[in-house]
Amino acid sequence: MKLQDFPRYPLTFGPSPIQRLDRLTQHLGGAQIWAKREDCNSGLAFGGNKIRKLEYIIPDAIASGADTLVSIGGYQSNHTRQVAAVAAHLGMKCLLVQEKWVPWDDPMNTKVGNILLSRMMGADSRLDDAGFDIGIRDSWKNALAEVEAKGGKPYAIPAGASEHPLGGLGFANWAFEVAEQEKALGVTFDTIVVCTVTGSTHAGMIAGFAALEDRTGVKRRVLGIDASATLAKTRDQVERIARHTAQVMELGRDLRADEIRVLEGWAGDLYGIPVESTMNAMALGAQLEAFITDPVYEGKSLAGLIDLVQDREIPADSNVLYAHLGGQLALNAYHSLWS
Repeated sequence: MKLQDFPRYPLTFGPSPIQRLDRLTQHLGGAQIWAKREDCNSGLAFGGNKIRKLEYIIPDAIASGADTLVSIGGYQSNHTRQVAAVAAHLGMKCLLVQEKWVPWDDPMNTKVGNILLSRMMGADSRLDDAGFDIGIRDSWKNALAEVEAKGGKPYAIPAGASEHPLGGLGFANWAFEVAEQEKALGVTFDTIVVCTVTGSTHAGMIAGFAALEDRTGVKRRVLGIDASATLAKTRDQVERIARHTAQVMELGRDLRADEIRVLEGWAGDLYGIPVESTMNAMALGAQLEAFITDPVYEGKSLAGLIDLVQDREIPADSNVLYAHLGGQLALNAYHSLWS
């Protein structure tokens, strides 16, 4: 099937806005920097990048006859908050496994931000002490079995929606959306910068821009900034999901090695724990542009963008599109960083 042939359940306002970051561009003295704002893409509980993935997954959930969406993430998971939002929007039940992926000892970590909103929207949020891993977890399998044992019909949505067979389609479509916005803006983005952890946001972009390159001849670099601190796992998962997405979209060729780039250097030692470059990037974005990022994802990918521009790894004549995936709600659990 071609991308346009897959059923899509509209959950966004439409194309997410693209913002020019003039003061950050001037400060760094290199490439022109723009941001595409996935944190402004939906009216469902502040939106975010997972909403796009769910647009392609929800038609399958509805067709299955499911009455309960079952997913998994960390205590402050943006993904589980968006699954809870979509469940509320559709009138479905929602069961969330929320594991201790981040060793962040704040007493409010399980009470504020994303997890608070999930509970407000009626999700059954189950806390679990298990640590971080991007793989399939037994706790999630057990939650699915529990729904079935009680006579419900669960629909499985893995962490980040990434391991779902349709998980890459939302951001393949994002690539096509960018190409249309470029026409209106009169600019072509030669470099895309995106945070990558469970991988399907980045992977979908790779497949989508590969299809556009084959169609138009315009070549773009998609640079994934690792924030997982489990680099080998994330690289493997991004490549696997990108190749799968390209295949189901009927790209008609194998992805090249140079199309799959996961860069290290900004994740720190542990997922979810900010390091000096994270804090510096968050402060710079906030003070120059009122551009608010979080310590788990966007603070780390923004740090990568800043260094790549300053070091001219991204050439000075480039037009760069930074993918802001949302995540600011988790800031509530990191208030001590600014106390």
